[in-house]
Amino acid sequence: MSYDRYIGICKPLHYRSLLGSRACAQMAAAAWGSGVLSVLLHTANTFSLPFCQGNAVDQFFCEIPQILKLSCSDAYLREFGALVFSVSLLFGCFVFIVLSYVQIFRAVLRMPSSQGQHKPFSMCLPHLAVVSLFISTVMFTYLKPLSISSPSLDLVVAVLYSVVPPAVNPFTYSMRNQELKNALRKLTTRCVSEAIDFQATTADD
Repeated sequence: MSYDRYIGICKPLHYRSLLGSRACAQMAAAAWGSGVLSVLLHTANTFSLPFCQGNAVDQFFCEIPQILKLSCSDAYLREFGALVFSVSLLFGCFVFIVLSYVQIFRAVLRMPSSQGQHKPFSMCLPHLAVVSLFISTVMFTYLKPLSISSPSLDLVVAVLYSVVPPAVNPFTYSMRNQELKNALRKLTTRCVSEAIDFQATTADD
């Protein structure tokens, strides 16, 4: 998404040539491939661990740090290689996103009118906020010291990176779409009207 917005803002005349179907397919394949490889590494490590502290995970999904707490062995050394790979991948993506947005902000700040600056900023800042939330909470989860770990804190942080970004992504990526705005406006108006009618009916009864 950051590359898409970089091309759209900094090189709009080359958008179709740089972001054709082939380029999109390659980026999707790279994202899916790296994600699958990371998951396979962690899964292989998990299945090779001996467990002797029950099977109750203090989380709403099988998160790796919570699974490692149930292991009888010193699993952190075995998990270290997979963790280094995942963190390196995450850091590489973060650097790419930051560089893209640096170029975008430089181009936007050179625009003469504030109205011209407002539209690109309103497109980019929500995406940047979601990405920053995801990366910061994931890195906190996997790199935080064990001394500050607690079930409630782990649960809150896990929700922040596993539930919130996917939930707000459709709005983040589509709020510039006028059709979506109109649909949301109609849905809100209809809900308000139905609530008013229901209250009026209840009052008459």
